[in-house]
Amino acid sequence: MDSLTQIVLGAAIGEAVLGRKIGNKAMLYGAIAGTIPDLDVLSAFFTDKVTALEIHRGFTHSIFFSVLFAPIFAFIVTRYEKYKNLKNWSWFFFWTFITHPILDAQTTWGTQLFWPLDIRLAFKNIFVVDPLYTVPFLVFLILAMRQKKESKKRRFYNNWGLLISSSYLILTLVLKGISYKTFTKELSVQNIIYKDIETKPTPLNTILWTANVETENAFLIGHSSFLDKNPIAFSSYPKNHELLGDLAKHPKVKRMIAISKGWYTINKKDDILYFNDLRFGALSMQPNAENFVFKYKIEVDANGTPFFIEEPKEKSDGKKLLSELWERIKGN
Repeated sequence: MDSLTQIVLGAAIGEAVLGRKIGNKAMLYGAIAGTIPDLDVLSAFFTDKVTALEIHRGFTHSIFFSVLFAPIFAFIVTRYEKYKNLKNWSWFFFWTFITHPILDAQTTWGTQLFWPLDIRLAFKNIFVVDPLYTVPFLVFLILAMRQKKESKKRRFYNNWGLLISSSYLILTLVLKGISYKTFTKELSVQNIIYKDIETKPTPLNTILWTANVETENAFLIGHSSFLDKNPIAFSSYPKNHELLGDLAKHPKVKRMIAISKGWYTINKKDDILYFNDLRFGALSMQPNAENFVFKYKIEVDANGTPFFIEEPKEKSDGKKLLSELWERIKGN
């Protein structure tokens, strides 16, 4: 999830664990701790793109990290804080750390919660930024913050923030199930034979859902709003995996394919190959749009080693997408 959401979650968890003992400091430390797992993004400054993608939401988003570093951070804090209970501080950091990857596991990218096992949990039931999850949560957190640490209202507001946000996550799982049935029924009606299908919400909402559908030689992408009245239209994207040629055998390319979970296409323009990660869709709602959110140019050095360069995204594309999303949410 986005940084603001993780800050709010960390602060609320911190309040739930130590709010009665240290007041607003629990929220402050919780907000900080809630963002620590995302420090893995710093790896992008020291490694190549493929390695950075593998590291992201890996070790720092695992149970192992939470268990190992919770007492370490607790020990550091008790060196200068008046409240010295090492056990309680350890629980504090464990819960503020572990709830971060649990929330991230609801998104498309997912997390390696069971690192070092190569298992990435990605339930794909909520977009990485969702105001319906974050805003009510933030409102209740602010209300709790304004109360004295001994106040019952403080715990009431904080608990309601946690309850409502968690209930919303459960609701998104239900909505995902409904959208899945809608897509599979439509595929059957249109006599489309497919090998696999994945569904996820579109940006900033859980009313409009999208599906990636794998067929023999292409991937299909379709959108379905709960307000739709007409059949789903699917855009087709040829896999073109053969364009990789011998590069497909290179370890780095194999790693990139593994990162995408096989949901990728290759296209060629001016003798340059591009790797498109389809899991996050395109920056447009238009049929057969090819300006994918994550698109990488493949270049090969003098030694024959390929490396991936992420294509920059234009702000204008983001604004246009939001406008198109709003129209599509209202139904086809």
